[in-house]
Amino acid sequence: MKRSERLVDFTNYLLNHPRKLTTLSFFSERYKAAKSSISEDLVIIKRIFNETEVGTVETFAGVSGGVVFTPAISDKNSQEIASEIAALMGESNRILPGGYIYLSDILGSPKNLDKIGKIIAHEYVGKQIDAIMTIATKGIPIAQAVSSILDVPFVIVRRDPKVTEGATLNVNYMSGSSSKVENMTLSKRSLAPGQRVLIVDDFMKGGGTLNGMKSLVHEFDCLLAGVAVFAEGPFKGERLISDYKSILKIDSIDVEKRSIDVTLGNIYTEEK
Repeated sequence: MKRSERLVDFTNYLLNHPRKLTTLSFFSERYKAAKSSISEDLVIIKRIFNETEVGTVETFAGVSGGVVFTPAISDKNSQEIASEIAALMGESNRILPGGYIYLSDILGSPKNLDKIGKIIAHEYVGKQIDAIMTIATKGIPIAQAVSSILDVPFVIVRRDPKVTEGATLNVNYMSGSSSKVENMTLSKRSLAPGQRVLIVDDFMKGGGTLNGMKSLVHEFDCLLAGVAVFAEGPFKGERLISDYKSILKIDSIDVEKRSIDVTLGNIYTEEK
């Protein structure tokens, strides 16, 4: 390969293998090039990735060393993206009967999901995450986006057990919005004791569902790494969960005036 061709393939490999340690010998054999040439390529790629805020490239010396690419997003870029999505959320035609908000087009866009996944993953840089947990169905695409960036599996909690999931563990939880006792279930094969679990969901009102998933994490003898939601809605009273991160916050929904007041969530408003 010419160097220009090698750089293209090298970059593509790193982008498609995030958080994976790959030896320099692998790239040397792949491109039939000396390790010194590979190291020079890495200097170029690392500089461009930093300047364009694509992510970071780290190299590790030694026999078991190599190179690792970690996707990233800057605080500034994260806030710009969140502001763009907030503008979409504020469109009056999103209000549905009963004061609900239509989100399917936003959460059905691969580009938006990639951005949302990067924002959430960015909040947990440097923290050990072994698995992502969400509840069916709207939280699934967000969980998949986050798990893809963090390169960890995601598990799906359901309100009704499925035969295909084998034995399950069930917990009862109190709905934050209706104050009713409900049930959620997760396959016993989903998590191993001691894993650090990040809970993600699309929307939060009273926090009952998220609190239920926290109970599941503890029932599996796992550790809670954090809770993150795409948006938190207006809620009167005390939520059942207080320690969470949100990208967007819906302060009010006026059905008669067809208006939605959307601001940035606590990821951007609270001190880190």
